[in-house]
Amino acid sequence: MNEMSFAVPLWMWAAVTVGIGVMLAVDLVAHRDNHVIGFREAALWSTLWIAVGLGFGLVLWAWQGGEVSSTYYAGYLIEKALSIDNVFVFALVFSFFAVPDAYQHKVLFWGVIGALAARLVFIFIGAELLRVFFWTAYLFGAFLIWTGWKMAVSKDEEVHPDRNPVVRLVRKLVPTDARFHGDRFFIRVSGRRAATLLFVVLVAIEATDLVFAVDSVAAVLAITTNTFLVWTANAFAVLGLRSLYFCLAGLLRRFRYLHYGLAVLLAFAGVKLILSETPVGKLPIPLTLGVIAVTITVSIVWSLIATRGHNGGPPHPAGAPDGTAGPASARPGVPAASRHPEEPPSGAP
Repeated sequence: MNEMSFAVPLWMWAAVTVGIGVMLAVDLVAHRDNHVIGFREAALWSTLWIAVGLGFGLVLWAWQGGEVSSTYYAGYLIEKALSIDNVFVFALVFSFFAVPDAYQHKVLFWGVIGALAARLVFIFIGAELLRVFFWTAYLFGAFLIWTGWKMAVSKDEEVHPDRNPVVRLVRKLVPTDARFHGDRFFIRVSGRRAATLLFVVLVAIEATDLVFAVDSVAAVLAITTNTFLVWTANAFAVLGLRSLYFCLAGLLRRFRYLHYGLAVLLAFAGVKLILSETPVGKLPIPLTLGVIAVTITVSIVWSLIATRGHNGGPPHPAGAPDGTAGPASARPGVPAASRHPEEPPSGAP
């Protein structure tokens, strides 16, 4: 395995954690008025988050050298690429529940906090398993290859967020009002505390992200088992998920073949992880960076060329009057949150 062992002082962990917290706080304050985020604003925030992620790689280069920095960039790129698939699923959930545009950022903000917490847990568990039991590399590698295959061949399967077992469990355990009440997650009804539909949406986002967390953490662990590098690569990539969503919302239909590229990356990560426990050993980081960069570029350019001339607007939701099919499992359309905030969507819980 690529242990890449180097001492990370406690103050560095603390500094990175505090820095992430400060950035989240700034983002929350900047969007506290629940305004609709346009492309220009989202593009500016996306540029900021990407600059922060790339800048941290330069900090690592100055601190530990080029190999550590290149390893971080490989993990960051593969996590950033996989996060685009999160964006498709966010669009699916928002479209299904008809979440008003003004409230989507709040859901994504708290969703990102949950995603960071889940990834931190998975990173330490996964890294420890790989360190103690060498054969877990074969299990994780096989899992990544299988996930890549499933992503490549099952893109037309429909997903129903309201049938998610976690969402259904929450609705059984917590009294729920099937409407939006502004940006509130909880309200009081007849003296009882009840969850709003926006809280159900948040649970759906968190529940679906758990699957992505397992995939993405395993993929980065295939590059290195250094917990600090895996954590920072995941964290700085996930921090930009909200702005990335609003940037790509109008273009999702044009990324028709991106899932093939993501499937290749997952399978490549799986093969790399398996090879690390064979006489072949770990693949060189420059090769890994090259495969990631070429795969992402080819799949995006292929998609844009194939869909040239498409307006990229939102497709009809499931059950639309024109008879078009509903959104796919990981490639839904853009949310058409045009209902009044207090009006429950048809079929909502």
